[in-house]
Amino acid sequence: MSKKREALLTSAERLFYENGFHSIGIKRVHEEADVSLMTLYNHFQSKEELILEVLKKREQRYFELLETNSPTTTIVSIATAHLDWLQSHQNGCLFLRAKEEFPEKNHLIYQYVINHKNHLISFIERCGYSAKESFRLALLLEGATAMSEIHDTNEVREETLSIIRTLF
Repeated sequence: MSKKREALLTSAERLFYENGFHSIGIKRVHEEADVSLMTLYNHFQSKEELILEVLKKREQRYFELLETNSPTTTIVSIATAHLDWLQSHQNGCLFLRAKEEFPEKNHLIYQYVINHKNHLISFIERCGYSAKESFRLALLLEGATAMSEIHDTNEVREETLSIIRTLF
């Protein structure tokens, strides 16, 4: 990946995460990335394409963290990796924010978010857990994500792991 493309994705992700998607324009992204508008459009045909690429890169990093930090792929290790992610991303879920800002069910961004959430359930299933166990863990992780927006992440971590140890 070119350095300019990477700079655009990094700047866009930070700006979208801090401010939302609709409140940030293309001009702000290319200025923050210190690249020309023409360069931005050479890499991304539209703002929506840029958003999709930001979500794809974020998803890739998230699942790499789950896989790297979950070598034994136990429910506790998967949850711990997710909770580690929350501690370094304390502004909520960028995917759910995207779904809120692009609420049309046939929109590519909306569909990508749905696929991302289902990807988490599938990942847990591939680790050897039943569909029901995988759904339960995903439900707890999503709840932890929501609660970490309004409560101390250390408290959310402790309570989430306590619930997981009790249920599983």
